Amino acid sequence: MKQIFITILVIFITILFFAYTNIDIMLQNYFYNFQTHTWILDRNLQPYKSIFYDGIKKLLIFMAILFLIAYFIPRFKKYKKEILVVILSAVFVPLIVGFLKKETNMPCPKNRIEYGGIYPKTKVWQHYPKNFKAPKIKCWPAGHASGGFALMSLYFLFRRKKYKLIALASGITIGWTMGLYKMMIGDHFLSHTIITMELAWLIILIINYFIKK
Repeated sequence: MKQIFITILVIFITILFFAYTNIDIMLQNYFYNFQTHTWILDRNLQPYKSIFYDGIKKLLIFMAILFLIAYFIPRFKKYKKEILVVILSAVFVPLIVGFLKKETNMPCPKNRIEYGGIYPKTKVWQHYPKNFKAPKIKCWPAGHASGGFALMSLYFLFRRKKYKLIALASGITIGWTMGLYKMMIGDHFLSHTIITMELAWLIILIINYFIKK
């Protein structure tokens, strides 16, 4: 329970930090060419799209199916709780992050004024200016990377600390690989991906807490 409260505190600190600094813009500027008005990677450029978007999503779905099958195999009975944590994390992390994206109404970098869009900077708890009229947008937190960060739940699958840390590092690496790709095509800021990682860990901790208790 202590870890859950610490993670919630870290999330709030992260939100405030990025809301009152220009770190997002400073980093995102490296991914944008202001002369050609293009991002460092074209979203349709291959093989990057196939590997870091379509391919990795299919791989995550395949892994989730494997864990679902393993859950019903008697040989893995003693790991049922741990496997269930992984399965539920694979479902609820993207689901909750996707729900938040629909409700927060935050723009992607490509939609911001700084990069040729129409949306002004706004904090997640603020409304747009009254004279600003634009369709509701869905870009915070980072939905694509949430599937990768859900794999941090593999941490609870192992008993030995060495393997737990390897599993955790693997989930973080896959999540950031997906997140960096989306940053390089103008779909997300750094803060979007960090918040997604922290939210994913919070959701995983809550799932593990209730499954184990």
